[in-house]
Amino acid sequence: MDDYKNILVAVDDSKESENALRKSIEIAKLGHGLRLHIANVINSYLVPEDDFPLLEREQQLSENMLNRYKSIVLAEGITNVEVLIKHGSPKKLIAGELASLVNADLIVCGVQSIKNAEHFFLGSVSQYVVQEATCNVMIVRTD
Repeated sequence: MDDYKNILVAVDDSKESENALRKSIEIAKLGHGLRLHIANVINSYLVPEDDFPLLEREQQLSENMLNRYKSIVLAEGITNVEVLIKHGSPKKLIAGELASLVNADLIVCGVQSIKNAEHFFLGSVSQYVVQEATCNVMIVRTD
């Protein structure tokens, strides 16, 4: 296994992203001096920046989720952990800005089944990340 220093795990409060978090914990336990970055992107397609009440609610939900996930990581003995919240296009931010910001050498994300029409219009976040990221990407499938 590669000697990873910065793992970015993208989460969205789904079963799939929790599986991705658990896989990133397994990998983090193998490394020394590794930093785990847990990120959530509030989708600007679903939550416009000018809808302040909705954006504020989503921000609070995101903070609660990330704090819960951070507690899971800390309980596993990994203390070098950071949480990040961004607003925008999840696939573009995960593959680009967030990966660059944390100097990720591995991105871990789950894969969700979405309806064909939604996939046609929106595309898969994990598919985009695999194609566009400049570092290694691990896709974690649901059991």
